[in-house]
Amino acid sequence: MEYINYIDKLNEYLNKEKEEYYKLKGQLDILENEKKNLNFKLTDLNKEEEKLLLVKHLLQNAAEFARNQSKQQIEYIVSNCLQYIFNSNLEFKIELTEKANRNEAEFYVITSLDDEMKLITKPETSRGGGVVDIVSLALRIALLEAHNPKINGPLILDEPAKHVSEDFIINVADFLKQVSNMFKRQIIMVTHNTHLLESADIKYRIELIDGVSTVTSLT
Repeated sequence: MEYINYIDKLNEYLNKEKEEYYKLKGQLDILENEKKNLNFKLTDLNKEEEKLLLVKHLLQNAAEFARNQSKQQIEYIVSNCLQYIFNSNLEFKIELTEKANRNEAEFYVITSLDDEMKLITKPETSRGGGVVDIVSLALRIALLEAHNPKINGPLILDEPAKHVSEDFIINVADFLKQVSNMFKRQIIMVTHNTHLLESADIKYRIELIDGVSTVTSLT
């Protein structure tokens, strides 16, 4: 009798262990499936990460290419402007550097002294303030024309080239005329310079008389 009771207890214990085993096995199967699904997701995420890294690399290359293209275009326009106005072999260069994840630009004017020697200076120390005025003017024009998408509307100038000497101011007036014709862009200019004034198609004099602005047509 005791032997039978012992067998029954063993069977009961065995059945409980079987239940626990199947319970744990079921949980293990669930975890295995979850692990498999997570591995699939991890594989997909790794592939997506590789794609994003490729896209990032392509965008960086495209941005670098576009930046260099814009840099060359701006250098070309400003250099031609300097050469046209000052009748000398001046060249404008932009040096791009990256500092603290930010692009910075330094501007230089290169003067060819002979076939081998070149003088590299900052615009503000190159031939006085006139060069700074022309570089500033040419940069505005270059940035406006190089912008994508195109920016429409007039170019508005307030006392351009005010430090350029009388020897070269006529060239500035002629240059602005050519810019207007070349880029099909109207130029609205405020100036006290007679040469720049005479280059305009339509001219107005604005005077302050007794606190009231008076506009007189000069055309």
